[in-house]
Amino acid sequence: MNLDDFDYPLPKELIAQRPLAKRDASRLLVVDRKTKELRDRRFLDLAEYPSSGDVLVLNDTKVFPARLEARKKGTGGRAEVLLLEPQLSDSSVWRCLVQPPLREGQELVMEGNGVEALFLKRDADGTPLVRFEGIADVRKMAQEIGRAPLPPYIKRDPDEEDVFSYQTVYAREEGAVAAPTAGLHFTEGLLGGIRGKGVEILFVTLHVGHGTFKPVQDLESHRMHAESFELSEETARKLNQAKEAGRKIWAVGTTSLRALETCVQRKKIVPGKGRTDLFIKEPFEFEAADHLVTNFHLPKTTLLLLVSAFMGEGLRKKAYEHAIRERYRFYSYGDAMLIL
Repeated sequence: MNLDDFDYPLPKELIAQRPLAKRDASRLLVVDRKTKELRDRRFLDLAEYPSSGDVLVLNDTKVFPARLEARKKGTGGRAEVLLLEPQLSDSSVWRCLVQPPLREGQELVMEGNGVEALFLKRDADGTPLVRFEGIADVRKMAQEIGRAPLPPYIKRDPDEEDVFSYQTVYAREEGAVAAPTAGLHFTEGLLGGIRGKGVEILFVTLHVGHGTFKPVQDLESHRMHAESFELSEETARKLNQAKEAGRKIWAVGTTSLRALETCVQRKKIVPGKGRTDLFIKEPFEFEAADHLVTNFHLPKTTLLLLVSAFMGEGLRKKAYEHAIRERYRFYSYGDAMLIL
């Protein structure tokens, strides 16, 4: 397996910069792994595919407005802070991404409330640690002054609409700094239609981190950024019952699939809570899900490697070439693919 096999040329105009007005109006490329056939559909058509008794698994993580604007104390130069996660030993200290890069000891002043922050040092992974002075609940502060943490390939500033559109309609467990993008296409109406067919909808939680966008430099040495996840006892029980009865499991998004596969032990799905750094690439034996709903992913990323492992690299290339030729919209605000 060669890393260059997971690269592909994409015209810049196919990178979606804004969401569609209607979530489920996006396109859906249906890929059949058995017949190798491709079908162009609309996301609203997804409800046609699951059968009564099947299970649809969604990631209910909630994106918080982790993007903070700041000024360098003393010079007034602009800076941007992306909150990642708090240090367990001190909730006022957060792992952050900071642009432009700062020197240790640099002081910042947050725009919007004047809170001061100090760039302490870098942790073992090289990620900046920032202490927010006099703030006990940094996430609450972010809710007041932060903006949606749009991915770097969206070349515009986030606006008020992004607070809602860069969030699934079923988000409830706050903690992600990137959206589980396959879920952005669902509406309450579409979910209701799927339930109406007798399909059970279950939830897992995986808080998507910034590492989701990190390109792979080396297939053997690449380390995943660990992400927090939770799969409840009730969800595990229902999934195992469905599998034993021969009903199909439909994972929505690579994050849902990673959470499920993290919890597989001896052919069973077990409840779990913690952090996962599971890196899925070929060859990999998928045991938790039968089908996958996913967006189109960046070249040389772990997301693309996972999708390629699920559908086979040859078929993945065929699907992506078709999507580019047919002018599908790519990445977070783009169109989707259903892998049967």
